[in-house]
Amino acid sequence: MKKIALVTGGSRGIGAATAIILAKQGFDLCINYKSNSAAATEVLEVVKSYGSKCIAAQADVSNEDEVVELFAKIDTQLGPITALVNNAGILKKQSRLVDLNAQRINHILSTNITSAFICCREAVKRMSTNLGGKGGSIVNVSSAASRLGAPGEYIDYAASKGAMDSLTTGLSLEVAAEGIRVNSVRPGFIKTDMHADGGEPGRIERMAPMIPMKRGGDTTEIAEAIVWLISDKASYVTGTFIDAAGGR
Repeated sequence: MKKIALVTGGSRGIGAATAIILAKQGFDLCINYKSNSAAATEVLEVVKSYGSKCIAAQADVSNEDEVVELFAKIDTQLGPITALVNNAGILKKQSRLVDLNAQRINHILSTNITSAFICCREAVKRMSTNLGGKGGSIVNVSSAASRLGAPGEYIDYAASKGAMDSLTTGLSLEVAAEGIRVNSVRPGFIKTDMHADGGEPGRIERMAPMIPMKRGGDTTEIAEAIVWLISDKASYVTGTFIDAAGGR
């Protein structure tokens, strides 16, 4: 079976690292990005250097119509996907709950969890053996924040990842008999520019003493876990969470 993967938020960080490792393992790829076409093109060129067919596709995956168009583009240019990595996500400036407003909360939820639901829906339509598909694998990139709550900083982000955990569990049971495995990786403090998005670029350095392994993680360490869950080596694994958080 031809291996075709969609990585949402694939132009940077964990998404980019995942796309590159998948390319090394023979996957054709769609690298989804929202706005940074230059970064997506850089990843695309690296992926192509491993001999993979690859497209970079702009889409806001919190927008249902854009997700439908994204999957149609993949169908046409690559073929029906066999692997989905729901990696797209945002966080906003550190804040306590008393200072949050509905606009911020809804933006976090639509970007981080509505997107995952819609992308999973379109993937299941193509993967399900009940619907003529040949099976596949979905990996949701959650966060250790779903367990820890991120008090005083990002409880809206943590709540969105808690919802992703519930989606992972429920969907894994819903489609287990249809040839689809659904799993999750929950990263901890990983060296990406997402911390700058939250207003504290040096957050990992501040938090390192509280991490049992005394360091932040690299994007490739998370990507390796994602790719293992996609691979046939994890063929009897579904509804499972890998906590990649340095022991925290």
